[in-house]
Amino acid sequence: MRKKSDEPTEPSIDWDLAAAAFDEEPDHGLRDPGVRAAWARRLRAWLPERGCDLLDLGCGTGSLSLLAAEQGHRVTGVDLSPAMIDLARAKLAGRDAVFLLGDAAAPPVGEQRFDTLLVRHVLWTLPDPARVLRHWRGLVRPGGRLVLVEGVWGTVAPVGMAADRLTALLAPLTERARVERLSQDAGLWGGAVTDERYAVVATV
Repeated sequence: MRKKSDEPTEPSIDWDLAAAAFDEEPDHGLRDPGVRAAWARRLRAWLPERGCDLLDLGCGTGSLSLLAAEQGHRVTGVDLSPAMIDLARAKLAGRDAVFLLGDAAAPPVGEQRFDTLLVRHVLWTLPDPARVLRHWRGLVRPGGRLVLVEGVWGTVAPVGMAADRLTALLAPLTERARVERLSQDAGLWGGAVTDERYAVVATV
């Protein structure tokens, strides 16, 4: 979600139009072997060791879904963009993965529950993150986890969500949460970055 290589776009962007070029960003398409390996290492640390039912919200073209599937997890991806969903389905053809068209804030999964929710660079775009987190918490089985990758981008008019705010929102909903700072891991982004990037892994 970037208007430049280091800043997310505004939430009002037309993601169907953006889909064709979305994977050109190093941390979107994960086409560079080093970037791909860096994200694979992080996912391996964040996700359960054994295969789990994973919900990837705002999955985009499915790059993280693919890494999770390769690590043995059963993936359900949700995105609001039909073009993104089409690309994700093609990318994970033959894998244990299902992709649904829908709103990440209220994913169309019915009564299904998951062991892990994986969400990258989505929560900051939503108008009521506290309400969304409560809903997401209800989609996770007891003992499961939320893996939320977020950040704050830009200097003149920064956008995003700071780690302190996210952990405060999670405090009444989760047993524990840890923050991993990601800004210094240049391998994740295809180069050095100076803004705030992090992941919160919270157990419910």
